[in-house]
Amino acid sequence: MTPTSASGAAATSARFLIVGPQGSGKGTQGVLVAAAFGVPQVATGDIFRANVAGGTELGKRVQAIIEAGDLVPDALTSELVRDRLQQPDASAGFLLDGYPRNRGQVDDLDEFLASRGESLDAVIELEVPRDESIKRIHQRAVEQGRTDDTEEVIANRLAIYERETAPILDVYRARGLVLRIDGVGALADVTARIFEALAARGLAPRHPGAAA
Repeated sequence: MTPTSASGAAATSARFLIVGPQGSGKGTQGVLVAAAFGVPQVATGDIFRANVAGGTELGKRVQAIIEAGDLVPDALTSELVRDRLQQPDASAGFLLDGYPRNRGQVDDLDEFLASRGESLDAVIELEVPRDESIKRIHQRAVEQGRTDDTEEVIANRLAIYERETAPILDVYRARGLVLRIDGVGALADVTARIFEALAARGLAPRHPGAAA
């Protein structure tokens, strides 16, 4: 079925942002939400890899930056995301994961969406205590046989999130877009909480069975 608004009218879009610290499960939950609403999950890491693998002009610029050991700057990241959001599969909506990461990227996204007469419909915030995030990251590292997820590395990643990304939620809270979701518990329970919160906003999935 098509998304419906609180008044019962058909919704015209499903433009979401999912935010949470590493270990919050936002990647997994993002896939489920995107599938249920029939929109692509747009993650910056995937965009970088796809452009590099495809040998695009943007990809060549990203590859040169990464090979030099530098971080991809906001301007180029935003350019890559804009390019991705203009592809046909994102015409009816999208779920952004990993972008925007800071206030500068929020401004870039605002400008792009405004130029198309669009706006975000909801920002899904997965709330997970720091100690729970650390436990999950450690568990994932063990399961995947990773040795690079040291205490220091994990702490640094979470510090970057808390310093740069968490503050963007204040911007979206002021706009009344943030849905605060308890991210602790079984995967299915967290998923159910997300869909209940979206439904309360009049946002119903096109393909509800896809989230099962």
